[in-house]
Amino acid sequence: MISDFKQILKEFLDENNLSQSDFARRIGVKQGQVSEWLKGKAKPGYDTLRAMSKAFSVSADYFLGLTEIY
Repeated sequence: MISDFKQILKEFLDENNLSQSDFARRIGVKQGQVSEWLKGKAKPGYDTLRAMSKAFSVSADYFLGLTEIY
């Protein structure tokens, strides 16, 4: 199981053929923020995690590394 958020996000983007910009647009953040997450310099807050889950119909547990299934 992957537990590092930056790895989880990179895998999610790759598996869904999403660019950082596309992902950012869908959840309402700037592309630069997604870049910071992928570098491991920051992590999303509660509201952003909720937006990610809602925009992609993916459990927050997946993005938190608590489950491998989204």
